[in-house]
Amino acid sequence: MGTIEAICISKKKGIVKKEIPSATLVKDSGIEGDAHAGDWHRQVSLLAGESIDVAKEKLPTLARGAFAENIITRDIELRELKIGDQLKLGDSAILEITQIGKECHTACAIKNIIGDCIMPKEGIFAKVIDGGEIKAGSQVEKI
Repeated sequence: MGTIEAICISKKKGIVKKEIPSATLVKDSGIEGDAHAGDWHRQVSLLAGESIDVAKEKLPTLARGAFAENIITRDIELRELKIGDQLKLGDSAILEITQIGKECHTACAIKNIIGDCIMPKEGIFAKVIDGGEIKAGSQVEKI
């Protein structure tokens, strides 16, 4: 079982997300107030804190949300997840994995600086099956 290390949102697509202490996951939509919420298969993005740690070795000033990730996890192997797997976050929220990795259409600033970007390979995307409240420190478990 892992934990939510951080939650990040942005009001517009294409900009760095900002860390917030808690959020509401809305069924069939995503994180309330996030630009990526909506009726599609990539409502929420997840990235392992351990992967971000590796990137921070090359770029120590890297802020949470820099990869446009919504939820940063710790101590759960996101790399072992498959499409269709489900995660429970907090007391009631359920996510279903819909995509692993994504095509990077343009080289982002991070890739230009450190030579690589982890989101296209390690980013996990999901849709919200059941909504609920989450916060930094909430538990994350595969169900």
